[in-house]
Amino acid sequence: MWSKLEEIEKKHAELENELADPQVIKNRELFVKKSKEFAELNEVIVPYRKYLKLKDEHETNMAELERGDDDELLEMLREDNLRLAGELERIEADLKVLLTPTDPNDKKDVIIEIRAGAGGDEASLFAAELFRMYQRYSEIKGWRFKVLEASEIGLGGIKEVTSEIIGRNVYRFLRFESGVHRVQRVPTTESQGRIHTSTVTVAVLPAAEDVDIEVNEKDLKIDTYRASGAGGQHVNKTSSAIRITHIPTGVVVSCQDERSQLQNKEKALKILRSHLYKIEQERLARERAADRKEQIGTGERSEKIRTYNFPQNRVTDHRIGLTQHNLTQMLSGEALETIIEPLQQDYQARMLSGKNDRPSSA
Repeated sequence: MWSKLEEIEKKHAELENELADPQVIKNRELFVKKSKEFAELNEVIVPYRKYLKLKDEHETNMAELERGDDDELLEMLREDNLRLAGELERIEADLKVLLTPTDPNDKKDVIIEIRAGAGGDEASLFAAELFRMYQRYSEIKGWRFKVLEASEIGLGGIKEVTSEIIGRNVYRFLRFESGVHRVQRVPTTESQGRIHTSTVTVAVLPAAEDVDIEVNEKDLKIDTYRASGAGGQHVNKTSSAIRITHIPTGVVVSCQDERSQLQNKEKALKILRSHLYKIEQERLARERAADRKEQIGTGERSEKIRTYNFPQNRVTDHRIGLTQHNLTQMLSGEALETIIEPLQQDYQARMLSGKNDRPSSA
């Protein structure tokens, strides 16, 4: 770790000199790029320099303790060293976190897809509850939440819904939400009071920009059809809904929420790019993991990640063995952070130890 910090210190000094260079200052694009890089290194350099300063104070105190003979002064030095040792330990822990390799997608917006799985109407009802949980959590975080495509059923249930969440570091917070979410409760229609188990799948995709993934129009099969649902006469007279099939991968996306065919096509292409970007990321992850016994987890929906048990007011994340009794607060979005933070800490610990980047299984 310390050699890495020394390298960062050297790079920081180089950038500081470059930013004072008139030629760099004249080149606005280059100046902005290097300023951003300098600011990112500053997040590490500031605590690192503080650590070095406190370490020098600690060593000076140790030298005074060895040769001093004033009991009162020696006691003061011992107390000061206890304080310094605590500070050094805290800063060292912070530096380890700052040096943890980051996911290049962390700062991206996301496309989040929620689909009812096994369990019929009960699964659809819970899909709607998870949808509202992420919507409320987004409001708490100050993110923008926009529905791109939704298929609803009666009783307020959702068969599937695709939404876009825009904000600061959205993917970093939601990346571990991908997987199977299991609910256990007594349905309102159950006369015998038996607990039913249903599932909902959640997929969190980093929102791909045009520069992230190139989509060749020749690889697309585009179908138009009449939208269904609310919309009055418009849905019956206009073939504005779009279905796009990416022929090489077989990925199919559709959109019908907008009134114009062009708007629906733009939305569908955005969703498609995010799917293709995710596929490419997984391919690269598999290549990087080819020499590992355990491959890097990708959050595929076949992995059961969490159980919501209504009778016990319990939420359990199976990957890190975390159980909490705050189901109501969890579904309101207020307590979701109490699971997200431990998942992030688990990820950081695994990356620092050289293990794969999937949360550990319980």
